Amino acid sequence: MKNPREYFQKNKYKNSDTSDLVINAQRGDNLAMEELIRRHENYIYMRLYQLDPQNENIKDLMQDVMLRVARSLKNLKNPRRFQSWLSQIITNIFFDELRKKRRKLNTVSLDSFFSEEEESSKTEKELECPKDSPDKCSENSEMKRIIRRAISELEEPYRAVIMLRELQGFSYDEIASATGASVGTVKSRIARARQKLQTKLKDYLQ
Repeated sequence: MKNPREYFQKNKYKNSDTSDLVINAQRGDNLAMEELIRRHENYIYMRLYQLDPQNENIKDLMQDVMLRVARSLKNLKNPRRFQSWLSQIITNIFFDELRKKRRKLNTVSLDSFFSEEEESSKTEKELECPKDSPDKCSENSEMKRIIRRAISELEEPYRAVIMLRELQGFSYDEIASATGASVGTVKSRIARARQKLQTKLKDYLQ
């Protein structure tokens, strides 16, 4: 026979909606917190997978997200905004990890940052590293570093979308899904990010 207390605890929040779970978890109810995280495990996984399907550390990142949720939930003002708040945490943790890895790109496209062709990430000019030109290789490597630093200095909303668009090759719909913003907002942020990058890099583009 099942222990009545254990059964009650296990099913206490079975029929509760997300807002109720958030409120009770903020009050220190561990069962509510466990249920809240359990319900969103698949969501967390899918968001991380959308950001980088090839990432071998998704499970580790999931744990980081869950820990961040547990530690920061008390700061969420509107329980109804939990999912968009969670989406932002996932995005932040993903990019934190991306910065730590400092992935090196074989080529970096300048035109793709500033092209008026919004629907295309392909460009005619790329900073390639010719095997027979060490000086050119060194110059391009330095330019890559400068561009990456300029991107890292952008404010978070702009940094996230420009990296997803230009470095990861995501479509506007995919970026909207990953960040929780509308497609219109994504396009606006990308355009603004490109303007900011042009300003930051103007001395190098002359």
